[in-house]
Amino acid sequence: MKPEITNCVIQLRKKHQFTQEELASKLGVSRQTIISIEKGKYLPSIRLALQMAEVFNKPIEHIFTLQK
Repeated sequence: MKPEITNCVIQLRKKHQFTQEELASKLGVSRQTIISIEKGKYLPSIRLALQMAEVFNKPIEHIFTLQK
């Protein structure tokens, strides 16, 4: 069985007081992409995950976690 990857994007987005639309705009993606990531239905590319880390000023491993 594959390990699951979880994230705290919704918590970080709210902490930074970004709407889904604002975060999407900062990352150059659609609002639907943000919704899918927050729900755990879509895993972002490494590039997008690194962009999120930069926007939130957090290490990538604080945003995405591999659950064993």
